[in-house]
Amino acid sequence: MTKVMTVRIEDDLNDEVTAVARADDVPASEVVRAALHPYVADRKSDPQFRSRLRQLLAKDSEVIERLAAGGSA
Repeated sequence: MTKVMTVRIEDDLNDEVTAVARADDVPASEVVRAALHPYVADRKSDPQFRSRLRQLLAKDSEVIERLAAGGSA
């Protein structure tokens, strides 16, 4: 399954992405996807980032549990 995401970028970056896409004969969306893969992989390998994710997960779990129990804020 694919999702549509709107991303705002500067004109200069848009021009460069478009030029790369044209030179590689691929859609601009493929250039953006290719650039995102290494960024996400880098974040996943960062221990501090993973720690922040665990903190978010714990907080979200608390809120979900509270909502499921019918409690108030």
